[in-house]
Amino acid sequence: MVTNTVRTQVGIIGAGPAGLMLSHLLHGAGIDSIVIENRSREEVEQTIRAGILENGTVELLTETGASDRVLAEGHRHDGVEFRFGGEGHRIDFADLVGRAVWLYPQHEVLKDLIATRLRDGGDIRFGVTASRVAEADTDAPRIIGTDADGAPLEIVADFVIGADGSRSVAREAVTGSSTGGYFREYPFAWFGILCEAPPSAPELIYSASEHGFALISQRSDTVQRMYLQCDPEMDPNSMSDAEIWDSLQLRTGGGLIEGPIFQRDVLRFRSFVAHQLRHGRVFLVGDAAHTVPPTGAKGLNLAVADVRLLYQALQEFYSAGSTTGLDEFPERALKRIWRAQHFSWWMTSMLHSAPDASDFDERRRRGELESVVSSRAGRQYLAEAYTGWPFESDGPAS
Repeated sequence: MVTNTVRTQVGIIGAGPAGLMLSHLLHGAGIDSIVIENRSREEVEQTIRAGILENGTVELLTETGASDRVLAEGHRHDGVEFRFGGEGHRIDFADLVGRAVWLYPQHEVLKDLIATRLRDGGDIRFGVTASRVAEADTDAPRIIGTDADGAPLEIVADFVIGADGSRSVAREAVTGSSTGGYFREYPFAWFGILCEAPPSAPELIYSASEHGFALISQRSDTVQRMYLQCDPEMDPNSMSDAEIWDSLQLRTGGGLIEGPIFQRDVLRFRSFVAHQLRHGRVFLVGDAAHTVPPTGAKGLNLAVADVRLLYQALQEFYSAGSTTGLDEFPERALKRIWRAQHFSWWMTSMLHSAPDASDFDERRRRGELESVVSSRAGRQYLAEAYTGWPFESDGPAS
């Protein structure tokens, strides 16, 4: 079959938050891009995902015209509650750092970004599968794959961006391996449910009890998302609805509003950072570059932070011919990535009981929780990290 070859300035693999946001920002600077995605538009928009948006992420969405709905339909949270030892302790973001987070699911962010790009004439190609990235060391790297009809497709670009998630095709062109990176897997997971019920609390509840960890979150006024710490090999259908609610009530101290459960899944915990974020003119962003445990709500926000830095570097290249920003991108991005990795690990280890934890480990963990909530400095650190470090704090690479 004849290969269809197309040319653009920036070829982006993946129509997730990172790929779509980068395409949107580039459009505002007059830089052309093509975004390819192996799923259909319906699959992208209908896959329900969590969504706690940092202050800076919301500002970027709204100030660049990517989303109006995030403020109209999202729920602003000015704090979270930590529960342990039978008591609740609220971390007041507004008081501690003057910032907030927004509950706005990721699939809603994707709906907004897709609609915005299509409104602006963006080139998003759904059902297109990338098989590899070639010639990363040249000034014309290529994305090689097949289009929605299975015909050969080649996208030649000035730059190729791998925003194609944790199973990234682009990663091999950057690191030399599809799995090349620093990796950690955790000995526990989250058993998550979606249920039809009104919210049980106005903000998220992180509950660490002797019966195990639980997280009470929300999706809307009628749908709620809740999690139980579990074994990574747990069968999602091994518990009855009654057993699930009994365990959630026990771990949180009761008071939850129950309702019909219509979705169950097990979410494994992994930490990953690619060995490299750039090779030649191919870059990695988002989950292609890193993954974090969900405890610190950093996944989507870290992807947006990557994109903001890379966009600035690409804009500098096209407007002034400078490669300084591109050369500094990996080091600058990694500063924030490793801070987020630490915060996510810290939240996870502080709130969850490891399977092999000793009595000492459990009492030390309780002491850590007490230290955080009883100290304004401790609460302030948590609030600063949870709501998102100001972008300016990344600073130029030294």
